[in-house]
Amino acid sequence: MAPTPERYAKIRRVLSKRQPTLTVLMDEVNKPHNLSAIVRTCDAVGVLEAHAVPPRHGTLAAFEGHTYDATSGSAHKWVRVNPHADAVGAVRELQGRGFQVLATHLSQRSVDYRELDYTRPTCVLLGAEKWGVSDEAADAADANIVIPMYGMVQSLNVSVAAASILFEAQRQRLAAGMYGTPQLAPEALEALAFEWAYPDLAPLYRERGEAYPALDEAGRIVS
Repeated sequence: MAPTPERYAKIRRVLSKRQPTLTVLMDEVNKPHNLSAIVRTCDAVGVLEAHAVPPRHGTLAAFEGHTYDATSGSAHKWVRVNPHADAVGAVRELQGRGFQVLATHLSQRSVDYRELDYTRPTCVLLGAEKWGVSDEAADAADANIVIPMYGMVQSLNVSVAAASILFEAQRQRLAAGMYGTPQLAPEALEALAFEWAYPDLAPLYRERGEAYPALDEAGRIVS
């Protein structure tokens, strides 16, 4: 079924503000409600895709698309989560793609999270509340960041920490005008617009190895 013109206009509007150079890497975040909340925040700030290492004794299949509970507000439909076998390998892969990786980790080289430049291609590395980011992954990261706290409790829920950092990234990127100009390449934006508008049809075209059909301004398939 074709989307309504209003729905298709919203899809185009959201995609025009997606930030392919902003992402998160969840290192063994093991609580489903935290995973869901982080993905929901990713959607809210315009993250295109996220990354995750499954928790200990978990499986990669748990991260391949549709395992998030209702607290995500169906955000998993709009933010793809890419699974990785281990955190250090994922950090190296993202660095190889030009991302600075900022690990939420207390160490001698930790800095206030607001001191970094989030207009650069950036990945925020987050760990599970119980054990945090691994020392190996934190060492591999470009920087370690902390959120200053002045209470008796010296840690935040991982989803709250993610939201704090991602909204600082959003603030910096808004000031730099990065939401005012589409960051996605035109062909990528068109492909995603079709996938979001026609989630049942898109897999059929991919299976057949066919290009997606063009859509008109109202989101209807151009025959």
